[in-house]
This record gives sequence, C-alpha cells and structure tokens, in this order.
Amino acid sequence: MSPFSTTLFLVLLSCLFFPPHGFSGPVDLPPPPPAQLNTPQPTTIMVRVVSHGSMVLGHDVGGARVTITDVASGAVLATGIQQGEAGDQNQIMRTPRMMDEPQYSTRASASFTATLHLTHPTLVDIAAEGPLAYPAAAQRASQRVWLIPGENMTNDGIVLALYGYIVQIEHPRPNDPLIARDDIILRASIRTLSGSLVRPHGDWDSRKVHIYAEVLIGDRVHERLQMFYSGRNAEFDAPFFVPLPQDAPNGITLRVIAADPAGGNFGVGQAMFPVLSERRPSRHH
Repeated sequence: MSPFSTTLFLVLLSCLFFPPHGFSGPVDLPPPPPAQLNTPQPTTIMVRVVSHGSMVLGHDVGGARVTITDVASGAVLATGIQQGEAGDQNQIMRTPRMMDEPQYSTRASASFTATLHLTHPTLVDIAAEGPLAYPAAAQRASQRVWLIPGENMTNDGIVLALYGYIVQIEHPRPNDPLIARDDIILRASIRTLSGSLVRPHGDWDSRKVHIYAEVLIGDRVHERLQMFYSGRNAEFDAPFFVPLPQDAPNGITLRVIAADPAGGNFGVGQAMFPVLSERRPSRHH
C-alpha cells in the first residue's frame, strides 16, 4: 500500500471513531415524559365558611359566597354559594378533639365544593363573604393557598372564619316616626353570623358581651343606653325618651352595639327615625 493510501485509510478510520467537531451522528434522546404528567388533573377543593366561635353559615342566614381566584392571572377559577345546614352544635361547640381531627365535617354542615382541572401547582386566593341574607352584617375573609394537581382538600377543607354579630333593631321599626317625649322601649336582637342566639348562660353567653345602644342626633351621641336581656330569644331592651323636634330637626339615629373583645366579635345595627311634635289632646265639642 502506498504512503498516500495508508494516510487516507488512517484519516477515514479516525473519522469513524472520532467524528470531527460539528459532525452529529446518531444520538440517544431522552424518552418523552408520560402523557399523564401533563394532563389536567381533577382536583376537588372544599371550603367552609364559619362564624368565628360559632357554627357554619348555612341557609338560615343565606349562606356565604365563595370565590377562588388564580393569583398569577387574576382569573376566577370557581365561585358559588355555600349551602347546607349550620352543623351539629354539640359536635362543634362541646366535643373535645385533637388538633388534626375534623370539627365541622363530623356531621353534615354547609360547604362549597369545586373541582378544578389543574396541570401544575397553582397559588389561589379563596375569599368568602356573608351572611348573604343580612348584608348590613356581612363580613369578608380570604386565605391564600397552594392547590396541587390531584391532591384533594376534603374533611373540613379550607375553613374561613368571619368575625361579628348580626344586630337588628326590632322595635321601633326602622323609619317609623317617633313622638317627642314619648317613653319608648328600644328592642334589638343579637345573633352570631351563623344565626345562633346570643343569650345568658348559652353557648354564646351574652354576659360576656357588652351590649348597649346610643341615641344619635346628627353624628353626635346624645345618650347611651345599657341594654338588658328581655327573656325572649336573643332580644335585649332599653327604655329612652324621644327628644324634642327642635333638638332633633332631622330625626334621630338609634345604634345598637355588641362587643366581645375577648372573642374578637363585634357587631353594629342602626336605623333612622323621624321625630314628630308632641301629641296634643283632642278637643271635644
């Protein structure tokens, strides 16, 4: 073999075993990921809206609206009304339990459930507002959590607690005219946001709650009234005298306050009332 042939043979042999830079021969590619890893996974999320220190917001108070929002995109992933019962009072309020034991789902109680189809971990805001049947007492709470595809949230689910009371003036009826110098009984009802009655010696003991009323003329407090349990349901009474029309030309506002600083629950109910002149004795002819 000539020297040239020998050199050519060696060059070809080296190219076979040591490809020059830039030459791409057949290579082994990693296998594609299994299709199910990129398929949306059904993921069930249960949300329970409760009254702080009380029961679940059920149909008795109109329930609560729940909204789940994708933090990254701002898109609403699910929204709806929590429906169902307030739950078992004995189980929720009186039964001891370990930290990881369910409190609200041991028996049927209101909840909102949504099934989302997720392809990746998703950070969401879960917001609740209620009670829907009492807009003047409605409160709002939210929680930011991760949702993981295929990992369901069950049992109690995400629990959102709303703080406050439903405070309603029962007598006199809002906007009814009041007669100057009349001795009026102000009566108001106090309930938790789940509709549970606040009264002495109950699970929601009114003796631990500061319950009082204020008579306002304009934006100034004219008188403060201590309210006492009437013996009926969750109603509390206080007498007061209606001021003169010249002292309250635009009427008065009655404001009832329930405050539990230890439990963190506060509620306010108020209504306006026109004030009419004193009654005059009728003349007989």
